[in-house]
Amino acid sequence: MPEGDTVWLAAQRMNTALAGATLTKGELRVPQLATVDLTGATVTEVVPRGKHMLTRFADGRTLRTHYRMDGSWHIYRKGTPWKGGPAHSIRAILATDAWDCVGYRLHDLRIVPTSGEGELVGHLGPDVLGPDWDLDEALRRLRSHPDEQIGVAILDQRNLAGIGNLYKVETLFMTRTHPWTRVADVPDLPGLVERARTLMLANRDHPEQSTTGSTRRGEDHWVFGRRGRPCRRCRTAILLGDQGPDTQERVTYWCPACQAARSPIDPLACTGEPGHPASMVAT
Repeated sequence: MPEGDTVWLAAQRMNTALAGATLTKGELRVPQLATVDLTGATVTEVVPRGKHMLTRFADGRTLRTHYRMDGSWHIYRKGTPWKGGPAHSIRAILATDAWDCVGYRLHDLRIVPTSGEGELVGHLGPDVLGPDWDLDEALRRLRSHPDEQIGVAILDQRNLAGIGNLYKVETLFMTRTHPWTRVADVPDLPGLVERARTLMLANRDHPEQSTTGSTRRGEDHWVFGRRGRPCRRCRTAILLGDQGPDTQERVTYWCPACQAARSPIDPLACTGEPGHPASMVAT
């Protein structure tokens, strides 16, 4: 699933292409919006909100799109071939005299009055990359569920918006936090949240997502995608497990030495063995 920094960068590029321009073509290829024609509408701005993208129009409407696991926006100069996927996977086309913005495999498309955006994104916590980032509010929301596993809590967009699985995994490793630690037992919760934000700020202006400082293939992450490989700190083999509510499990990577369990309930989750009961509550 795209992380908040991916959505932020895409929104900046879309805003550069569309803001102030009038659409020469505005198609939404989803059944519920099949009769909506945005041709002739003027785009005022494109902004990210967590993992949501909001395209605002001068006539007081907003188009919300979400990437989920496989969606993406591609921007092409007028006349350039589109290469984002098969035509049947296109969900939206926003074109101007100069640019074609093509949305592939997008999800949750909605058109609402701009004044009503709250019904779409009002439930979200503070945006990690937003201009109104509020650390205290994010901490308040996290601490309101003290028994939640930290690996689940920081992915919950109602607590803070934008963090995805990659930054969750890497942040927990860098702060030596076991993924199944209770929120209440995290020694430095503000430091953990700020570390995640620092990583995302460092990566938001380019498509590469490096947490190690290197962008070379295979050297860009500490533990993410490195199951069975030696920890870069201590050489212990990296483990892989599932974490999260049933049907919402996410894979999580961690080093059992650098991120040793600190509470009596954590050791059950440390094996990372496929099918292990504790690994069925993942991120």
